[in-house]
Amino acid sequence: MLLVEDDERLATLTARYLESHGLLVTLARSANEGEAEALQRQYDCVLLDLMLPDRGGLAVCRSLRARVDVPIIMVTALGEDADIVLGLEAGADDYIPKPLSGRTLLARIRAVVRRARGMTGPPLRRLEVGKLALDPMTMTASRDGKALDLTPYEFAILRVLAEHAGRVLSREQILDLAKGGAELSFDRSIDAHVSRLRTKLGDDARHPQLLKTIRGSGYMLSRDR
Repeated sequence: MLLVEDDERLATLTARYLESHGLLVTLARSANEGEAEALQRQYDCVLLDLMLPDRGGLAVCRSLRARVDVPIIMVTALGEDADIVLGLEAGADDYIPKPLSGRTLLARIRAVVRRARGMTGPPLRRLEVGKLALDPMTMTASRDGKALDLTPYEFAILRVLAEHAGRVLSREQILDLAKGGAELSFDRSIDAHVSRLRTKLGDDARHPQLLKTIRGSGYMLSRDR
């Protein structure tokens, strides 16, 4: 998810809390940076501060809503009914006043993401990473033109890694993104799934070059293999 917040202390604390519950967080410190990031990459949710130094959050919300179908939660110290109405009419999916409650914020993020995945999410797009191609619509994958025989869970894990190719994801983040439930974050069976994925991808189990293990951190799918 993308967090657009200019308050460095609040941004850091919020990101740490969300990441401790399995979410992958990208920080943007200004309206322009946040909008550019949201348009460049596909995010499950944008957490958008209303009061930003370079441009108002309402303007960013309207701009994003006109161009991408990403869930947007507005966060602000302005909690009057009129402010909430303005935020929702600008295209926000939810509106949370400060100070933030970590548990409430996490629950609201998961709620808008579930709704988006079920009803309002953008069309599932084909993913291509190096010689690897995935089609989420048909849940099929191939490498170098050769079809891969993947289970639904293996495909879900590979899709998450492909969507974040070149970035290290922890086991908890992979499980949360693949299955949508942080309550599954202690399921260590992901190691076995990754091992089988490597075999099916033709990756070297001892010295993997495509699906890499980053010791102490998690896994990463290489962009150029």
